[in-house]
Amino acid sequence: MKLIIRFFLSVVLLFVLAFGGLLLYSTLTDYSPEPESEESVAVNGPASLPVAGDTLQCLIWNIGYAGLGKEMDFFNDGGKGVRPDEEMASTYLKGIVEFLRTEAPMLDFILLQEVDRDSKRSYHTDQVESISKTLPGFASGFALNYDVKFVPVPFAFPYKPYGKTYGGLMSLSRHPVKSATRLQYPGGFGWPTKLYMLDRCALEFHIPLASGKELLLVNTHNTAYDASGEIKKQELSFMKKRYEAAAAGGNAVLIGGDWNQVPPGWDSGHFSTEMPDGYTPQSLSAELIPAGFKVAFDSSMATNRSNDKPYNATTTYTTLIDYFMASPSVEILEAKGVDLGFSFSDHQPVKLKFVVKP
Repeated sequence: MKLIIRFFLSVVLLFVLAFGGLLLYSTLTDYSPEPESEESVAVNGPASLPVAGDTLQCLIWNIGYAGLGKEMDFFNDGGKGVRPDEEMASTYLKGIVEFLRTEAPMLDFILLQEVDRDSKRSYHTDQVESISKTLPGFASGFALNYDVKFVPVPFAFPYKPYGKTYGGLMSLSRHPVKSATRLQYPGGFGWPTKLYMLDRCALEFHIPLASGKELLLVNTHNTAYDASGEIKKQELSFMKKRYEAAAAGGNAVLIGGDWNQVPPGWDSGHFSTEMPDGYTPQSLSAELIPAGFKVAFDSSMATNRSNDKPYNATTTYTTLIDYFMASPSVEILEAKGVDLGFSFSDHQPVKLKFVVKP
């Protein structure tokens, strides 16, 4: 009996030491930019078309690191899946790249979220490189928002942890980019949760206009799993202050991406009334929209699905959390969702036609 007790205590002690060591390692290696800090981002590739007064088009898409196509569920959303097998992940990425290649001739700007460069979940494929070499004529920039050396969850048998993650936002422009900046959002989860979550940010392109002013093209991916909505409120308050000032200075501003909340006044049950367990529908507060800005989305198209089960067109919960926000000097002509049946990602692309007014 004494031997059994000693063995049991030894196992418990070993587990405690291992868990403590993991927390210590994660804390020491934590990627943690200062709130509201700015970091210059390299812009790669040629872009030779000046922005004229013609109609422009921008596409936004959270590509889900080519790991959340229609066959997948996800452990953090009520499912059991951690990552697809390598062949399926390759199929998803090929579908994403081919769609972008087909759409590119009609587009001026592309804003992508959840693009991996070196993550276990995407088999360490550099998706930035895969996309860049498929889109000649576009300048591109990348802003890191998920850099964790080892994500230990999910704790299940057999043990298949999420592992290393390294990914972020990718923006592409057919027009010259004067400068690009990574903007760290304020707010975040407390320790130790924050060690394994994204460091949310925006990627801001400054694109010269013929008027001498600039178009600020902003790629955003706001916080998820924020049940109270307080973190998103801090992020949006920061955005409101910054982009109200930019617009007041005569610049045009277009923000697009995955907001992880529905537009103001939108019914979260518009497409599906059966919400999955644990889902907390949140709406972007109209009070947090910069003065004079308008929100643009396609009310006929769901842009995001629940990941508690593989996608089923009849039963899966869907909603709308991917859209645009534009300053008064940006005239919105049309916002149009693209129905891909969630084949390659748990999000759908959205395209915007607009004009930058003199």
